[in-house]
Amino acid sequence: MPSETLDQFLQHNLQDLKDQGLYNEIDPVDGANGPEITINGQKLINLSSNNYLGLATDDRLKEVAKDAVNSHGVGAGAVRTINGTLDLHVKLEEKIAEFKGTEAAIAYQSGFNCNMAAISAVMDKNDAILSDALNHASIIDGCRLSKAKIIPFEHSNMDDLRQKAKEATESGQYNKVMVITDGVFSMDGDIAKLPEIVEIAEEFDLITYVDDAHGSGVLGKGAGTVKHFGLQDKIDFQMGTLSKAIGVVGGYVAGKQELIDWLKVRSRPFLFSTSLSPADVTASRKAIDLLMESTDLYDQMWENGNYLKAGLKELGFDIGQSETPITPCIIGDEKTTQQFSKRLNEEGVYAKAIVFPTVPRGTGRVRNMPTAAHTKDMLDKAIKIYEKVGKELGVI
Repeated sequence: MPSETLDQFLQHNLQDLKDQGLYNEIDPVDGANGPEITINGQKLINLSSNNYLGLATDDRLKEVAKDAVNSHGVGAGAVRTINGTLDLHVKLEEKIAEFKGTEAAIAYQSGFNCNMAAISAVMDKNDAILSDALNHASIIDGCRLSKAKIIPFEHSNMDDLRQKAKEATESGQYNKVMVITDGVFSMDGDIAKLPEIVEIAEEFDLITYVDDAHGSGVLGKGAGTVKHFGLQDKIDFQMGTLSKAIGVVGGYVAGKQELIDWLKVRSRPFLFSTSLSPADVTASRKAIDLLMESTDLYDQMWENGNYLKAGLKELGFDIGQSETPITPCIIGDEKTTQQFSKRLNEEGVYAKAIVFPTVPRGTGRVRNMPTAAHTKDMLDKAIKIYEKVGKELGVI
């Protein structure tokens, strides 16, 4: 017999989430995840994808992925440390290092895996981690796994970071102290104050770690937040994904050769999980080549982002303090946010509601991400639908 205790737990808590407007419905997409998608037979303008540059459906990536399957098969066949490191993995890691301006790089199965792997490979119970209060869940979980003392600092508050760095380093309690931050904060679209963080890190000898999942491809002419500020030689860990702007799947850490050598022998997801498939590796390398050869997609994404921002702001929507194409429409109340997203969907725009625990309670929002693949006509239609639904629900 199934456990009655488990049944009661699930029934009670699922209903509780639904009552609070916190239950997330998953909407399977029929076909590719492009600027327009089809869900349940309805064609929708897609503003919820992290496919920032439209590369997930790019024909050039498709072709090299097919070639890789034909030459190397559909899977790597083993973990990296046995015989799952193909020549394709080496070429990808060399390309990432060139792209990020570092000595070396290591590829993982996902961005989440990167943070679980890299933080705990270097930090332990005798150390401390200064973590921005709005850091991504994968950073939080990676810090927890390390068993280091986690010391949160107020979001992008450099005075608070300096004070806590001073306290941590002068206490004599910790062998090492790391400061870790997102490069671009995915729910608000603001950029970490990396120059100030580096200044504080140098003052107190902090290890620096930047999660650039939402900055790679989006800042620094595509090379990311660290390149945006010209700090490639100042940041110890540059972490990023291959699943957002790059359009495929996976993650990586870039840094000094000795750091990458250490991660290859001490980061558990690298050691104990089969490596990325040949198609994914090859498509990712092609995407990086495209970004290094031209800024056309990058420029188009920014043009579209600025266009949507201006349109929504003019209508009176609260778009927060975003400094990137990520454009939140902050509604506040969770149930209203869910209703707002549902009505957008019914009118032809797919823009997902983001509520607690992804964002703090009372700050529910619909997160919009215009990509390089959107046309002005699509964005104009989306803005008109936003106006209709916003007035209908009293949001504007």
